[in-house]
Amino acid sequence: MRNVRWLPSFLALSLIWGSSFLFIKVAVTAGVEPVWLAFWRCAFGAMALAVCCLVLRAPLSRDPVVWGHAFVVAALLNAVPFALFAYGQTQVTTVLAGVFNATTPLTTFVFALVLVPAERPTTRRMIGLVAAFAGVLVVLGVWDGLDGAPLLGTLACLGGTVCYGAGFAYTRRFLSGRAESAATLSVMQIGTATLQLALVAPLVGGAPSWPGPQAALGLVTLGAVGTGVAYILNLRIIQAAGPTVAASVTYLVPLWSTLFGAVLLGEPVGPTILAGAALVIGGAMLTAARRDTPSTVGADQEAPPHHVPPPTPAPATSPARP
Repeated sequence: MRNVRWLPSFLALSLIWGSSFLFIKVAVTAGVEPVWLAFWRCAFGAMALAVCCLVLRAPLSRDPVVWGHAFVVAALLNAVPFALFAYGQTQVTTVLAGVFNATTPLTTFVFALVLVPAERPTTRRMIGLVAAFAGVLVVLGVWDGLDGAPLLGTLACLGGTVCYGAGFAYTRRFLSGRAESAATLSVMQIGTATLQLALVAPLVGGAPSWPGPQAALGLVTLGAVGTGVAYILNLRIIQAAGPTVAASVTYLVPLWSTLFGAVLLGEPVGPTILAGAALVIGGAMLTAARRDTPSTVGADQEAPPHHVPPPTPAPATSPARP
């Protein structure tokens, strides 16, 4: 019988990343500016990962080339998409944000075709791209003139997944196979994203304000748990079952986000959303790689990251998202 001791960690990871959309919604509803929400996510995540590095005795790299790549990856996988998803959820529901986040494997595949020479389009993967794109159109309700979801919020969420796709492909091309440990690259990435947002947030979002205890607790959980705890769980799954199995957590995340949005926030879940989500997830599964490939760090996350590591060429650890 196959060893499935990693399964509890797998389910816990999907729950953590699926609940991230709920915490984002609570924070933006309480008035937290999207760029400040992204900053606090990264700041609390960096603290959690710094503790992890201390425990593992993983030193930071002194190579300026690695720091340069970390700067790019931090912007693509954390700073920009975290802010975009936060802005998107000022207009779209938790349910829709989770569905849009599930397109990350597709954008990753598209960028991988450009940045990773070993990647080749196949009939199976192209069918997956078309199916997932059709799913997004169904969720948007294009037959009603895009009345199915607010256009700016939708574009912000989809823009976040485009950043994730570019970031994962960039990571595969320029950071995969580095000598530094996954813990080292993770804290470098999230720490750099924190500094990026610390410079931008006051200019874009003004001065930070106290959002109240509920939203503040959500921000701490979103960062520390969604990045710190999720990072540890994701790493354990990769070690036990391989990166392809770990990446398939993407398929469960929108199920959790839909459940939390519907039950806790009372958000509507109509047949078009369910049908569109099924097409998006099915398309993502078709574009998934069939074998595990060794790689290194990429959330949330976020996240997902929001934010969630995609099944196409993915780093061995998540950038803490959705």
